[in-house]
Amino acid sequence: MSESTGSTLADWEREEIARANASDLTPVVFVHGLWLLSSSWQPWRDFFEDNGFITLAPGWPDDPATVAEAREHPEAFAKKMVQQVTDHYLEAIAALDQAPVVIGHSFGGLIAQKIAGEGVAAATVSIDNAPFKGVLPLPASALKSASPVLSNPANAKRGVALTFEQFQYGWANALDEAEARRLYDTLHVPAAGAPLFQAAFANFNPFGGETTVDSKNPERGPMLIIGGEKDHTVPPAITDASYKIQAKNPGTTEEITIPGRGHSLTIDSGWREVADEALAFVQRFIQ
Repeated sequence: MSESTGSTLADWEREEIARANASDLTPVVFVHGLWLLSSSWQPWRDFFEDNGFITLAPGWPDDPATVAEAREHPEAFAKKMVQQVTDHYLEAIAALDQAPVVIGHSFGGLIAQKIAGEGVAAATVSIDNAPFKGVLPLPASALKSASPVLSNPANAKRGVALTFEQFQYGWANALDEAEARRLYDTLHVPAAGAPLFQAAFANFNPFGGETTVDSKNPERGPMLIIGGEKDHTVPPAITDASYKIQAKNPGTTEEITIPGRGHSLTIDSGWREVADEALAFVQRFIQ
């Protein structure tokens, strides 16, 4: 962690911020979700940098540096909360010289929408976003995908890993077993249980809760919501409901559903199809 008082940014994250500021290019901030580390965005980072942007991918506060380290220390993920993680990314964005494009997946997609609601994003792409307060559909497949965490209240204070079978259902149901196994073996890490409980009970919280998104802020900027047609973890009903709420914003709001794709759509062999859609949207607004 940084020596700066009150800062949650690690030295490597500050180095990425400095690199972005030195480039004078529009930065793209990537926000990962549960069961992944920020390194999972590397192909996207290379792609966006090849297309004239500078990128950074902060972790969640105090994330382990590698997949191997994360698997050895699941306790490192315990008790991380949605607003805590959002504030970490907001701190990174505040240190940038330019308002960034923000791209997030799963809980990172929810956090990307929270960041947009703060009026600090030049454009936002939210992929398979976890539901925010006011998103009402709870499809059976989403409940089953979350059940490895939600089935035990004690998991709210733990880091929880998925079995391969659980990963296959929630993430890799649209892939063959060989690719599912490759992704599980190389990218899957334990995840904080707390955010799933926060999202699951958000609509029962009269005070809003940490999954609240300011969808009405006129400074929100353009937003694209992308969903996977076959996603079990965040089925189209959730992204559709998210879009209908965000579409009331005066800014541009668009939605795309990628046919035949599951929750792994940002990390599997078809990631480029999703990245192409994200880039095309961003390029319409960022010169």
